[in-house]
This record gives sequence, C-alpha cells and structure tokens, in this order.
Amino acid sequence: MVGEDDVRSLCLALPGASERLSWNRPAWFARTLFARMWDDTVLTVKTDERDALLATQPGAFFVHPHHEEYRTLVLVRLGRVDAAELAELIEESYRIANAVRSRT
Repeated sequence: MVGEDDVRSLCLALPGASERLSWNRPAWFARTLFARMWDDTVLTVKTDERDALLATQPGAFFVHPHHEEYRTLVLVRLGRVDAAELAELIEESYRIANAVRSRT
C-alpha cells in the first residue's frame, strides 16, 4: 500500500519540485501546485482522465463537491492505487500544472 511518504518521494524527485503547506496539509509545487494531501490517506492531483477514472475506479477516485468546477482535479484514495499508478498520476499532474503555468 502506498502512503504519504511515497507521495513525497515521487513528488520531490521531479525537477524543481518543493514541498510546503497548503491549507495546513503537505503540498508539492513546481512553479505551481501539482499535488496536495487532502487528509492522511487521500491525495489531490490534476489529470486529463478524471471522468474515465471516476467511471472505472470509483473506489479509488472521487471528487469532493468543492472540486466539481475544476475539471482536472481528482481525489485519490492512496490505499486503492499501487505505486506505479501513483507515479503516473503524480507525473501527469506535474506536467499539467507546469503546462498551464507556462502559458500564462
């Protein structure tokens, strides 16, 4: 099972990534926010595959009403994904966050 330490290691391995608090929770930034712990077992990331993940793996992925208007945000139950899927999600979120930032 993956946890916050795995998230931290994967995030900080990305170029230019740093950790600081956001809403009193650990969060990772590289120019802009790309991942944040929602609570001890749930991670917030950005993905272009949100609808597909919600439809095919509702036990692993969900959206809080607060996130409904943000079409790329999804919450990930860390106990429901493996290390490879977590790494893929974090890398995609990092890519999306940096692509959005570089266009402004």
